[in-house]
Amino acid sequence: MEDGHIVSSFDEELNRMRSAISRMGGMVEAQLSNAVKAIGRRDDAIARHCLQADAEIDAMEDEVEALTLRMLALRQPVATDLRAILAALRISHDLERMGDYATNVAKRASALNQLPEVGPINGIVRMGQLTHQIATGVLDAYAESDVDKAIAVWERDQEIDQMYTSLFRELLTYMMEDPRNISPCTHLLFVAKNIERIGDHATNIAETVYFQENGTRLEKLRPKGDQTSFAVVTPSDSDES
Repeated sequence: MEDGHIVSSFDEELNRMRSAISRMGGMVEAQLSNAVKAIGRRDDAIARHCLQADAEIDAMEDEVEALTLRMLALRQPVATDLRAILAALRISHDLERMGDYATNVAKRASALNQLPEVGPINGIVRMGQLTHQIATGVLDAYAESDVDKAIAVWERDQEIDQMYTSLFRELLTYMMEDPRNISPCTHLLFVAKNIERIGDHATNIAETVYFQENGTRLEKLRPKGDQTSFAVVTPSDSDES
């Protein structure tokens, strides 16, 4: 009877941990969505709300960490249970970083609102929306313990990288065409990089879900489409004449 009570109590703690991760994930999804809206709508109110919400995500990471450390210390879990706890600890860290990057986007939104609008902003919004879809997908994969869904999300990271590379080239072109574009385009370059990093952390979560369910690392090479390190943009002949 006592063993049954211990098992039941441990299951309750695991459920509480998973629930905390789900709530934290929901906060991060909202943070990212609002940050992208603040960029697209040039809305200072939404940007300020994002900045205020960041502290809640940090507090949730602390809660998850306290829960997981308590279970590790008191329960001494093994096998599947141990992987579930370690996965929650990793995922909470990735979610916290995603929230930080979304907050950075919101900060840039406030700065951009003081500057003239430039063309690539619509591409930034599309990239943010795609990243939000991927973040939602990986959180669903975690909630459902669905390895196939996690792998599908993992493979989509290159879509974000490819959009980032395209935007990087486009923004550099705008900057070369008109010096007045340098300030807004520089902010948008940072926005695009922050969104790309959110996608990387979503991919980390997908790998963690795979590890949690299978007990092994995802051995495939991570697909990467970020070619900005090799990007060279030169003025066209018409610009030089």
